[in-house]
Amino acid sequence: MNGRQPARPGCQQNTMFYTNLLYFLVVIFALATDQAPARPSLPPLLALPLLSLAYAGYFFVCGQVFARGGAVAREYFARERLLSIMAVGTFIVCLHGLDLKYYLHPLSLDGRLPVLENGGGLVLFFGFLSLLWIKARPLYQQVFQRVHTALSFIVANIRANLPILLPWLLISLLFDLLALFNVPGLQRLLESPWGDLVLFAVFVFFLLIFFPPLVRLLWDCRPVPAGPLRTMMERFCREQGFSAEILLWPLFEGQMLTAGVMGIIPRLRYLLVTPALLNALTWDELKAVLAHEIGHVKKKHLLLYVFLFLGFSIFAGATAEPLPFFILGSDWFYRMVDRLRVAPEAVLAVLLALPVLLLMLLYFRYLFGYFIRNFERQADLHVFKALGDSSGLINSFEKIAVLGGNIRDQKSWHHFGIGERIDFLQACERDRTHIRRHDRKVAFSLLLYFLVVAGIVGVLGAMDFRKLPAGAEIRYIEAVVAHKVRQGTEDGLLFLLLGDLLQEKKMEARAIAAYESALRLKPTNPDVHNNLAWLLATAHDVSLRDPARAVALARRAVAFKEAGYILDTLAVALWTAGSVQEALAMERRAVEIDPDNAVYYLAQIRKMEQMADSPGGG
Repeated sequence: MNGRQPARPGCQQNTMFYTNLLYFLVVIFALATDQAPARPSLPPLLALPLLSLAYAGYFFVCGQVFARGGAVAREYFARERLLSIMAVGTFIVCLHGLDLKYYLHPLSLDGRLPVLENGGGLVLFFGFLSLLWIKARPLYQQVFQRVHTALSFIVANIRANLPILLPWLLISLLFDLLALFNVPGLQRLLESPWGDLVLFAVFVFFLLIFFPPLVRLLWDCRPVPAGPLRTMMERFCREQGFSAEILLWPLFEGQMLTAGVMGIIPRLRYLLVTPALLNALTWDELKAVLAHEIGHVKKKHLLLYVFLFLGFSIFAGATAEPLPFFILGSDWFYRMVDRLRVAPEAVLAVLLALPVLLLMLLYFRYLFGYFIRNFERQADLHVFKALGDSSGLINSFEKIAVLGGNIRDQKSWHHFGIGERIDFLQACERDRTHIRRHDRKVAFSLLLYFLVVAGIVGVLGAMDFRKLPAGAEIRYIEAVVAHKVRQGTEDGLLFLLLGDLLQEKKMEARAIAAYESALRLKPTNPDVHNNLAWLLATAHDVSLRDPARAVALARRAVAFKEAGYILDTLAVALWTAGSVQEALAMERRAVEIDPDNAVYYLAQIRKMEQMADSPGGG
């Protein structure tokens, strides 16, 4: 075989799949947590040229990276990995720095289908990747001895990566549609304690039924041609009590030395083998590879991967739920907002996103990677049960290491190195108790993992994170209003809302100050006059009361808008000022023009009359 042929350790799914999974998880997370601002920080006529400049700069860098070095598979993958990381970073900078969600938001049909907005973001990210693939194509053609047009190469790479994205896209679309049609019973179920379980059940159902055939179609996997080799492979699978359709996997033009298994339900299960692997291995070596893949199924690894993804959502929820309350109740947050002079909501969004993003990277890189590595080792050990010894698998590993460019000592975050795997198999040949010890290690790790997840679920169910420290929400809103003032976009309605909130929290002096600011900015707004009048007439702190001004403000509010609730405010102000009969007249007028709330106004009349008739009343 060609010594330049690419390979990856052992009989495993493609290394690039797991690496690309991390990239797309970061991009999906960035899109899901970013919100479309009401106004972009940069004018569109500046943002669009800057985005074009980002694409052009990235395209130039891709050309420079792929212009140097030789046509070696390992170098090709290293450059692609470097530029993929750069694409993720450049996209996220553009997403936040250029407020791309603002321009993508119309795709969501005014927020009714957010998946379309996020899908548009993925298209922009694929724009960066497409530039990478255009520059990567010449080297790819040299390494893999296959001619592609620029368009066919881009399409092939998109199809290779779509299985990572489609579960998220399709399930997001499903739940957006459910929310759009607003089926009452279904909405109550999703909002109930069982809601998360329902979502997970739908996700698992999709993975079981639709995902394997979809991936088969996208990856253009076809049955192994009929002949003696296929007959022997099928017979071996039957002897192992294993059922799956055996397909050729044209990964990297079929030149990768790898295999994989996909699908939990037997009738929708596929055993994938690349043509290069079939050509490179003897029958005994190929049997060992098949035993490895069968080991994944026998040990329930495919199902466990689903639960590991569920576990991440639980860990993410455990991190994200208390974060807003912790941040908004902390002095350092407001000091940061004052120092940075940026919108508090922008700072809050970043502080909410970063810990979850960090958790995601750590979870998949280390915890998920830990289980993948040990699942692979457990699958390696299945050859002892299937074949009696590991010689065939060891020989296949040694051959792959040589054909892959002497990669025996190469390691990755999700697989032990080939040398490590061979050493462990040889140790098990000498002492089979290593097999049981490794099985116990995996079982104990899973038990500990599920206990931790169950503990987190229990703690989250028992704790109430919904209560902010006293005054924290007020402080946050005041910070938002202060930022608007600094921007020169003073809005009286913001101060009105702030005053209402402060009044509700019995912070009356601060509420009056907020209403005064609103009155200065909105001198003809009836609600500003009304709410300030009410507070000046009814403040619990009697030192803040000013009946005469309350009457004047309420009269102006009525002049701007004669409404029942404003007449009630005027009546209360008149009562506190000593004008009892006029106060009663205002309440009666409120009954006339606002009969829907007549019960309240009549109760006010009775209360005023009773107080007027009581000794010292009136």
